[in-house]
Amino acid sequence: MSEEQDLKSNYSADNIQVLEGLEAVRKRPSMYIGDTGIKGLHHLVYEVVDNSIDEALAGHADTIDVRILEGNSIRVEDNGRGIPTGINTKENKSALEIVMTVLHAGGKFDKDTYKVSGGLHGVGVSCVNALSTDLKAEVHREGKIWMQEYKIGVPQYDVKEVGTTDKRGTIVTFSPDPTIFTQTTEYKYDTLAGRLRELAFLNKGIKLTLTDEREKLDDGSFLSETFHSEGGLKEFVAFLDDTRTSILAEPIYIEGIKNGVPVELAFQYNDSYSENVHSYVNNINTHEGGTHIAGFRRGLTRTLKNYADKEGLLKNVKMEITGDDFREGLTAVVSVKVQEPQFEGQTKTKLGNSEVMGSVDVAVGEALGNYLEENPKEAKMIINKVILAATARAAARKAREMVQRKSVMGGSGLPGKLADCSDSDPERCEIFLVEGDSAGGTAKQGRDRNYQAILPLKGKILNVEKAMEHKIYENDEIKNMFTAIGVSIGTPEDNKALNLTKLRYHKIVIMTDADIDGSHITTLILTFFYRYMRALIEAGYVYIASPPLYQVKKGKDFEYCWNDAQRDAAVQRLKGAGKEDSVHIQRYKGLGEMNAEQLWDTTLNPATRTLMQATIESAAECDHTFSMLMGDEVAPRREFIERNAKYAKIDA
Repeated sequence: MSEEQDLKSNYSADNIQVLEGLEAVRKRPSMYIGDTGIKGLHHLVYEVVDNSIDEALAGHADTIDVRILEGNSIRVEDNGRGIPTGINTKENKSALEIVMTVLHAGGKFDKDTYKVSGGLHGVGVSCVNALSTDLKAEVHREGKIWMQEYKIGVPQYDVKEVGTTDKRGTIVTFSPDPTIFTQTTEYKYDTLAGRLRELAFLNKGIKLTLTDEREKLDDGSFLSETFHSEGGLKEFVAFLDDTRTSILAEPIYIEGIKNGVPVELAFQYNDSYSENVHSYVNNINTHEGGTHIAGFRRGLTRTLKNYADKEGLLKNVKMEITGDDFREGLTAVVSVKVQEPQFEGQTKTKLGNSEVMGSVDVAVGEALGNYLEENPKEAKMIINKVILAATARAAARKAREMVQRKSVMGGSGLPGKLADCSDSDPERCEIFLVEGDSAGGTAKQGRDRNYQAILPLKGKILNVEKAMEHKIYENDEIKNMFTAIGVSIGTPEDNKALNLTKLRYHKIVIMTDADIDGSHITTLILTFFYRYMRALIEAGYVYIASPPLYQVKKGKDFEYCWNDAQRDAAVQRLKGAGKEDSVHIQRYKGLGEMNAEQLWDTTLNPATRTLMQATIESAAECDHTFSMLMGDEVAPRREFIERNAKYAKIDA
């Protein structure tokens, strides 16, 4: 019998593995929480918080407290009804234990208990339990305190009564398992704060508090913020637009139930040139949109066009007005609550329920129509904005066509400064966008020519946050990036979509000096990518290089260091029994100060370099941050810098 036949004969019923309980979660954690990196780590917190939000949506809670404890444990407390602790007759176990240890178990499958729920699959808190070294559930219910503790999802004892109380609610405390989250188990305060702020806007009236017990302030208290919104999405849009100049006195707000679907949305027009629409279904960020966004756009375009035609506001306009023109300079948040949401794919990022489109369309049409009739001055301002957008679109189309034509007129169409690689497989190729010709020259000498391409950029690129679209496509450095990377702007379906079919590199690395100017250039490039090439970030193709700040050397021995703490530790190691002045510290103020070999060892070599992947954890937070950093308002930018100054690398 051949080896292949032997393998086939041994494949029997006993070879089929059944992963019981929470084993499946630990064996394939990414199937349940997306990944085991920093995004998945924070997703654990969101799953627990979502259970508390569901209680609030059902009208039984209004306060949620989240704490980052010493050692990066998390504690989430709410003032809801408390998870039931009685014995479930079918399973002959406490309901609390079932919820914490059984997949697809929970009250959210009973529509009499929860009308809507953010956790579609019912695996949330049990997944958190499976991926934690320790978890403690404490329930305050009907005057009693009940408790159960778990290790890697396994109960350590039966649910027991441990005291009396005059409070009610559930407290879940857990520690993420470092054998699962091998990249890091350190929680980022700003990431959690961004999500809780978002939830406060999406669920008006609920108070969410975040406290970081790892960090004490000067007065001895812990770093803490409370998020609470009475205005809901109206305040959300105002928050997103607080660094832009709005053309309306306040956002247009719409709320109601259409065809059985609760619809809430708010939108505002500003003097920017980009559309920023954020959508949610049952508090889940649907960054790919779906039927609710299609309904919003259809209702907005139809209603504005009908009003403009009726009032004769477009009679002197020669060019065609498109849907894009009605959305330029628009900031909007659309939130729907759906009992049985149907998401395309497992990532819950695109809503598929066809009935929701009509519900949102009708809601927008009725409310916006009334607003335009009652506010003719504001209506005219919006239509004038639309006409201006149509004029600019015509110029932008010509500029985009020039970028595309360059590849036809100029042979390969690649920029003259580009030092390309010999490999043509995008999965193996990477391009470095390097600050300055000098550093670009060094990088060209130090790179591996087989798969690494170098594109030097001259100075600071255009700030796309404040530029009209046609100016962006006319900018030489931006044109060079478009043509070198290989993407094209525009498809028959959407003249602003990014076509990735001819993408030439699957790693696009921004490499700038480790100083203030370098950080500014990185921010300008990231702003450009976020506003005009977001698909590259969402696909995970954009990275930021991390060149070292120091070389610490003694004789022939040396170490590279990326921060002051590493530098001080290297000095102590190399000093040994000798004198400290025998150790030489070189501070790299720019990439040009390194020779080709040093640049390869520290920043180009995949075996030794450090790359940070650019990700979009919250589109709303990114939108607000980029508009604040790159906009005209100085005060919020100064506040941001002061709040984050301890993380900044300030050049001496």
